[in-house]
Amino acid sequence: MAEKKRGKPAGYTTVTIYDQTYHLTGQDSDHIRQLAEQVDAKMRAVAAQGRTVDSLRVAVLAALNFADELAQSAGANANQGHARAVSLRGLLDEVLEEERKTGS
Repeated sequence: MAEKKRGKPAGYTTVTIYDQTYHLTGQDSDHIRQLAEQVDAKMRAVAAQGRTVDSLRVAVLAALNFADELAQSAGANANQGHARAVSLRGLLDEVLEEERKTGS
């Protein structure tokens, strides 16, 4: 639940994450609000699945969830990048072999 409050100095965005208010600075307030909404949603999902009500523990578990998602995403991107590199290397080998045969 991110919200921007009026009356704050320019550059500040006020957001609420897991019922706590934070005054954040940054160049893109919309992006800050979107991130805050994602963090709030993740913390609430973690809290709903667990038995802890300690907000610090909920935050740490939410952070671990985000880290896991990021690691999986990076791994998938790395595998895709490797597959693409192998494919491109094969194409380059074909072109170079054809040039070698034709002498171009």
